Amino acid sequence: MDLSRRRFLQAAVLTAAAAGATAACGGGTGESGSKDSKNLKFWYWAGGLSDKVVADAEKQFSDVSLKTSVIGGDFKTKLLTGMKTAQTAPDITGIKGEDIASFLPNAGRFLDLNSLGMDKLAPEYLSWKLKQATTQDGKLIGFPIDIGPCAMYYREDLFAKAGLPTDPAKVSSELSTWDAYFEAGVELHKAVPKTFLVNNIGAVFSMAVGQGTSRYIDADNKFIGDQDHIRTAWTTAVKPYTLGIDAKINDNTWNAAIGNGTLGTEIGAAWHALDISNAAPGTKGKWRVASLPSGPSNLGGSFLCLPSTCANPEKAFEIIKWILSPENQARGFTDAALFPTAPAAYELPALTGGDAFFGGQKTIEIFGPAAEKIPAAYEAPADAAVSAAYFNELTNVEAKGKDPETAWKDAVSQAKQIAQRQGVK
Repeated sequence: MDLSRRRFLQAAVLTAAAAGATAACGGGTGESGSKDSKNLKFWYWAGGLSDKVVADAEKQFSDVSLKTSVIGGDFKTKLLTGMKTAQTAPDITGIKGEDIASFLPNAGRFLDLNSLGMDKLAPEYLSWKLKQATTQDGKLIGFPIDIGPCAMYYREDLFAKAGLPTDPAKVSSELSTWDAYFEAGVELHKAVPKTFLVNNIGAVFSMAVGQGTSRYIDADNKFIGDQDHIRTAWTTAVKPYTLGIDAKINDNTWNAAIGNGTLGTEIGAAWHALDISNAAPGTKGKWRVASLPSGPSNLGGSFLCLPSTCANPEKAFEIIKWILSPENQARGFTDAALFPTAPAAYELPALTGGDAFFGGQKTIEIFGPAAEKIPAAYEAPADAAVSAAYFNELTNVEAKGKDPETAWKDAVSQAKQIAQRQGVK
């Protein structure tokens, strides 16, 4: 079974914990060497961009030879290997959202896009997303491809059985807090005993952390994963477990659970709609989308970057600016479920139409406002590695019945150790 994009992100967190988020970024800045400015190498991964838009870019910029490669396997590792010399490095490359923070300490390996004109384009793109690819001294190394504004997906038919509101606007209003959402989950499970509210509590924790302006490490490289904002996210995540409305799915049974009604809701990013529709095509028309309880959060979203060895920076920037224009981002949404980082795209037909899988609902009315209100939070290079300790311990609560308070203490202790190994104070 193919892994969903959500599971790829979860796997990336665990991989970062094992390997260290910054370790692979060491080394030189790439050897200099003459490169042909008429031949530009372009690397990305399957699903990272619209293949149709990329193909059109090859035609649009016929004055250069744009050699595109869809790289399989561990993209970050292959990119770091390729960037060891100018001759093997791509001229344009994607960087996944979960990896961008780990590249910032070595920002000199990439061109500052502001120097190429991105500073003038910046108002057209989401400022919080641009911040993720910006160094503390103001260098921007990534042009944002997409984002993952989050929402609550729910089964309208199951909500109706439980006497819960079914209209998206009413659901958004009446289930506007985590506690109200969990209370609805209790009612849902009582009315339809086989149905649970959440697939696992790690998903709730991820959303709750993303709703804040601080994460595990602050801008002074100090560990803050034991402070109230993370503790509150932990307490929120544990509630559905203690209330008996957690399906405890941490394996490959998710697809079946979506299709057979085990899950009455899903909290996830805009791209998660594709996971749901692919997993349970027979439920078409039964799902709806409401706002995420307690405010917007983001999950995922990547960037296009120009290595410092780029043979033709001006032309390369012109290419990525064209690929990521609002019009082409709208095409990316249609072709690859890539939610745009340019709000102007939210007004285009590709996003404003009704979605048949969601009963004809215009889901942009939920995702668009959420995208523009996602809080900006500093994400440290070691953030992914440190966060893994919390997810591991939440899984121990679900799978082994570990006491949540003991699990919290162990998560903080392990996170501190990981942070120290990563050079965090």
